[in-house]
Amino acid sequence: MTDTSAPDPTLTQTELDQIEIANSSGRQPVVFIHGLWLLSSSWDRWRTLYEHAGYATIAPGWPDDPATVTEARGNPDVFAHKMVGAVTAHYLAAIAKLDREPAVVGHSFGGLIAQKVAGEGASAATVAIDPAPGRGVLPLPPSALKAGSPVLGNPANARRSVTLTFEEFQYGWTNALDEAEARQLYDEFHVAASGVPIFQAAAANLNPFSETKVKFKADDRGPLLVVSGEKDHTVPRAIAHAAYKKHLKSSAVTEFVEIPDRGHSLTIDHGWQEVAQTSLDFIARFVR
Repeated sequence: MTDTSAPDPTLTQTELDQIEIANSSGRQPVVFIHGLWLLSSSWDRWRTLYEHAGYATIAPGWPDDPATVTEARGNPDVFAHKMVGAVTAHYLAAIAKLDREPAVVGHSFGGLIAQKVAGEGASAATVAIDPAPGRGVLPLPPSALKAGSPVLGNPANARRSVTLTFEEFQYGWTNALDEAEARQLYDEFHVAASGVPIFQAAAANLNPFSETKVKFKADDRGPLLVVSGEKDHTVPRAIAHAAYKKHLKSSAVTEFVEIPDRGHSLTIDHGWQEVAQTSLDFIARFVR
């Protein structure tokens, strides 16, 4: 790891405290990376499960994320302009302060960033759950286009934060759930998100310098698991499996798992523990 004493202006005191606790524990660290429309607190139950299994965990937010859902809803504009490159650099800065190479778990755009972190050789093992597509991932199923339309439908959203309506959240995230649970998740977890990463992903295959580029051929990235929710509208199997196939160009271990009957909310809904345990079992095979 790099110099852990160097200050980093993007890391909050809460994040630095989590890193210090992880380092002082002597345990193997696991880093959780959330995606759009969630905060790092969406990983709280996962962190408890992993800590009970003997790991130390940290869950940094994206730069300038509010601390709570209430604060986020009171100031949605704070999410605007957050781009994939800067967010990736933020997580790499946090990882650099850990005493040992962590396992990394990411969901959605967090899954894309987790792959980018792995490509930098900064992860001992990586789990990318319903990962947003990086450059070179070509499938674009109709459901993904529809799920992205609340952002992509207005070019001005590239400079804005975007809050989903309940109906948009229900289509993109909770289509595999009943309405009561969908409403509960929307009320508990949903916050505004930066529009620009979705435009970055949409234009990635036209831009050879796209910040969404992943080093798929990296042989030093450590084992990597791609997890797909069978009924995900936002990142359908075709996208997740295409990312998996790109990673097969590396000599490192690469695996793919599909979780039946699950949508994009699979990390926060009633079945979160199945996904968390699947991810934990993979990490435990390689990182103890």
